[in-house]
Order: sequence, then C-alpha cells, then structure tokens
Amino acid sequence: MTTHGQGQAGPPQGEPPVDVRERGANGQTSHRRLFMQLQVLTGVAEAKPLVAALEASGVPGALYADVNDPRGVGVLAFAEDPAFFARELRGLLAGEPFAGLTPRPELTMLGRTYASGFEPDLEDWLLHRPRRTVLNAAWPWAIWYPLRRAGAFARLTAQEQAGILREHGTLGRGYGDADLAHDVRLACHGLDTHDNDFVIGLVGRELHPLSHLVQAMRKTSQTSSYLQSLGPFFIGHVLWQSPGRA
Repeated sequence: MTTHGQGQAGPPQGEPPVDVRERGANGQTSHRRLFMQLQVLTGVAEAKPLVAALEASGVPGALYADVNDPRGVGVLAFAEDPAFFARELRGLLAGEPFAGLTPRPELTMLGRTYASGFEPDLEDWLLHRPRRTVLNAAWPWAIWYPLRRAGAFARLTAQEQAGILREHGTLGRGYGDADLAHDVRLACHGLDTHDNDFVIGLVGRELHPLSHLVQAMRKTSQTSSYLQSLGPFFIGHVLWQSPGRA
C-alpha cells in the first residue's frame, strides 16, 4: 500500500507535486492497480484448443463465447504490469491456435482499476474484487462496453458531480445486493482507440438482469444528460476461467 515517494514526480520549483496514487477512505493510498483487457476474435471452429492453450499458458482471465457471433470469442486477461499485454498475452495470441483467428479491434477494450476516494479497503477494491468478479463460476454471463462522458460533466461543480454519480452508484448497488448484476469499472483515459473514458463490465447469473440494468441506467442523469457515447457492446458467456475463481 502506501510508500513515500512512489507514484510522485518532482515538480518544477514552486508548483505542487504530481501525485498519481489511488486514494481510498481514511487516508489510504496505493500506487498499485489492475489493468484488464478484452480481445475479441472470430473464425473459431472449435473452442477446446483455445481453452487448452490458455490453461497451458497460465494467463489469468476468462474465455467467452461471443453471443452475437457464432464463430467468435472474447479473451479477457488482466495483470498489474501493463507490459504483460505487450509480451505474454501478445505472444499467446500470435501463436497457435489463436494465430489463425481474425481479430476484431473495434471491440478491443483496455482499462485500469481506479478509486473514487471512499473505498474502505483500497487494495481489495483495486486488485482483488475485480478478479473475484470476473472469475466467479456462478456468474457466467458478461456484458462489456466502453463509454465517454460529455465535456459538460467536467464543467459541473464537485457537489453536482457527486450527486449524479451517487444516483448511478445506488442503482448499481441495488442490482449487486440482489445478486442480479455485478460490475467491474475501469478507467481508460488515453488507453482507448476511440478516446473513451471508461470500460464497464457487467457479470451475473443470467443475461436478462444485465440488460435490465443497462436499460435502468438510461434514466439516470449521467446517462441521459452527460454521456457522449456508449458501446459497442460485447455479450459473452464463459467457456473457461482461470484458477482462483470465487
């Protein structure tokens, strides 16, 4: 967790230091976070060789059947070190049996966990909760999508922003408490081809409650008034999850 000097850069004289640490409740800080990426491919004739390759590789994550493409799959992987995606994951997807598949880069999503400043257990929120969520065998359905906020949101006061986000968060927690939908929230500023701000993953036991939550979110102030774009959506059903599932 907190270590002095980590995540900080020396500023020009007279200017405040740049601090890129994550912050939680009660003064918690951390320079650690989890990066997660979804790669979508098509041209799959048989998924078993893909599962075998993933198991042999030791890559942490999940393999989804693409519900909207009978020959498509989604590979979800995660790591604290983003170089993992340029090395281990790149090597896996460049080799057989993935090499013969066709990537769908318009559905690639990359993001990082982040804190809002109110998390009671910052390390769990940043590192462990996302893993538990995507690796839970009881929650095989998933909807992943990016979103971009409209510039007008950034011009609101902190109090106005907090109220809008509170409405959004309360709705999401209601679905989670009922075990209908559970979310993974990732920031993707500067990491997304289309300049999106966030990547959202919704997972659960059944698909309908995930769709219902997206529908219910349409009525919130954030979605109805302060989103510039939403999607594209990837809808998947788990074919494989790495060890360590909940």
